[in-house]
This record gives sequence, structure tokens and C-alpha cells, in this order.
Amino acid sequence: MASCWWRWRWRWRRGCSWRPAARSPGPNSADHAALSAPRAAAAAATTVAVARAQMSYCNLMKSLTSAFPNMYRVSWLHHTTLGAYSCSKTQSGEKYSDPFKLGWRDLKGLYEDIRKELFISTAELKEMSEYYFDGKGKAFRPIIVVLMARACNIHHNNSRNVQASQRAIALIAEMIHTASLVHDDVIDDASSRRGKHTVNKIWGEKKAVLAGDLILSAASIALARIGNTTVISILTQVIEDLVRGEFLQLGSKENENERFAHYLEKTFKKTASLIANSCKAVSVLGCPDPAVHEIAYQYGKNVGIAFQLIDDVLDFTSCSDQMGKPTSADLKLGLATGPVLFACQQFPEMNAMIMRRFSSPGDVDRARQYVLQSDGVQQTTYLAQRYCHEAVREISKLRPSPEREALIQLSEIVLTRDK
Repeated sequence: MASCWWRWRWRWRRGCSWRPAARSPGPNSADHAALSAPRAAAAAATTVAVARAQMSYCNLMKSLTSAFPNMYRVSWLHHTTLGAYSCSKTQSGEKYSDPFKLGWRDLKGLYEDIRKELFISTAELKEMSEYYFDGKGKAFRPIIVVLMARACNIHHNNSRNVQASQRAIALIAEMIHTASLVHDDVIDDASSRRGKHTVNKIWGEKKAVLAGDLILSAASIALARIGNTTVISILTQVIEDLVRGEFLQLGSKENENERFAHYLEKTFKKTASLIANSCKAVSVLGCPDPAVHEIAYQYGKNVGIAFQLIDDVLDFTSCSDQMGKPTSADLKLGLATGPVLFACQQFPEMNAMIMRRFSSPGDVDRARQYVLQSDGVQQTTYLAQRYCHEAVREISKLRPSPEREALIQLSEIVLTRDK
């Protein structure tokens, strides 16, 4: 059964070497006998790969749950897979559409409203601050926030409206995220982002830092206007986590188990904390039940970690044009992400490269080849699947609604995206 589940889940990985073979011919096929031997060999190889991935995953989760019992608890796979949740109707019979279309109902004028928050008299600073708010992104975080707001409101009192304060959280989340991108690009000396030059490359590092600070200050003012001290505290935690996550990224661990826990903690703080706490904030505004707040937080946390895990996979499997930024960027920055850490289990010689942060000539190319020769990409994707399954398990505790089903669908979109 594990082998069947594994093959079912890998169908979406286009063009990858671990893609399963086509369905076996029927018993009346003339080619059936000729194909049965290689098919059996392929099945045996798949079983071995699955067993190795699951064993590595089990060992990893034992070390993580002992080190971080509250943050990295991932439940075992239930009998129902992610795909089983992706039905076209909720239990109440209501149809739902593409989650992005559903979310954009409450986000019309999103970027115009953000630019209003950034009302600045200095022309250059205004242009810098508005540079990424061009409306060309998918607004992944605001979409999750407004969908979560509606799902929680419906769960609480069947309210079909998003409160103005909840929509404001979506704007604030996008502003905090964008400010972090501006600052990250300065730290990483990045030259491209979303398919265009970065702020620091156009205006310089000093001005880019100030532009990021300005966006954060505008987000803080918008947050203060909401007037809810609990929500202010929740979203203030995000900014602290972003800073702590950046510090974690600057360091590394010598012990292999500690290294992976270090990586996942950094991933939570730099990526997932914003999604988790934004989801929690809108749940607090829409529902007084602490259990709902925890559901919203856990959904956001697990989807956020999975999102970054897939991002780390795409750094090895996607091309620069798809990503809108150079690939193998993490290796060039000296960062050991999930695919590298898993590959290290098969190629221990990578340990020395990790500790010197791939700084010696040829390290980046060799490390990339080791990753592609190993099952590091597959195991990282498998780990992302587990986080997404946990997200689905949590959000499924809410009352059925189109928004709840859209959030479930978003967890699959996180896994199948290619940029």
C-alpha cells in the first residue's frame, strides 16, 4: 500500500526521473509477458526507494520531535490522502472555484490600498517602496489570510463577510513579507527578484535598507489602527521571528540531527511564522474560540514550512526563467537546505562542504551534482507532503465551506507549483 501511495503522489512531478511507468497492459496484451520482468524490477526498485525514504524520514522526525516537541510534531499519514480532500463540493453541497479567484473577491484594490499606506512625499523613496507592489504577483499570503478569515467566520456564526480589520491583516502580511524581501536581497546581494532587478541593485544597498524599513513602519501603523492588542502582539512576533530566522541562517550546526532541526527552525521563522500568525490574527478577530485560533495557526505553520521546502527543491529542479531568480542561489550563499541535508546522508563527503559553506572552488557544482544523484529532492518533497497533510488535517476540523475547501486545495497547489 505504501508503494501505491508513493507512486500516486509522484504523478505530478513532470519530467523527473522518479516518475512512475504507465499503467500495466491488460492480461490479453501480447506485450504483457515481455514487459513483466522489467516492470517487476522497476517495482522492486521503487519499493526500496520508498523504504529508504520512509526510514530516513522516521529517523529525522525522531530527532526533531525530541528537540522541538511543540514546533515540529507531524502526525503519521491517515488513511485518507491529500487527494481525497480535493472534492469539487463541500459537505453542504456548495461548489467552490479556484482558490485564488475565490480569495481575490476580498482583495480587489489590494495593491492600490497598500500604495495608499505608503503615501510618501519624496519621489525616489516612494518609487522604491512601491517597486514590488506592482500587482504582478499571486499574492499567496493575502489569499490565504482572507480565505482563513471567511472560513473562521463561517465556522463561528455562519457569517459570509470579511471584516475590514481582517482584510487589513492581509495587506499588512503582504507589506511585512515584501519588506523582508527587500532586506533579504540586501543581505544576499541578490541581483534579481520576480524576474526583474532588485531594489538594492537599482538604488543601492543603503537606500534599499531604508525602503524596507519604511514599508515595515507603514505596516506597523496599519496594524496599530486595528486597535486589538492581541492581534498587535501576534503580528509583532512575526517581525521578531524574521530577525531571529535571519540570524539562524547565518549560522550552522556540526551535528547532523541538530543541523536539520536548525534548518527547519530557520524555515519556520523566516517563512512560516508570517503565514501562521496572520492566519491566527484573522481567527482572533472573527471567532472567540481558542481552539479555532490554534487550527488557523497550525494550518498556516504547516503550509508555510511546506512552501519553503518546495522552494528549496525548485532551487535544484527549476530554471531561472521559471523562478524569476537564479537557481542554485542557496548553495552560492553557503546555505544547506533540505535537498542538501538529505543528500548528505548518502554522500557524507558533503559534510566538509557544508561546514565551510561551499566556499572552496568547485564546491557549489559538486554539491549540486551530489544532490541530483541522491534522493534529496524526493525526500524533501516527501517531507513537504507530510506538512501539507498535517495542514489539511487541521483545517478539516472547521465547518465545511467553500473557503475551507479552497484552503485544502491551496495545500496541493503548494506541492505542485513550479515557480
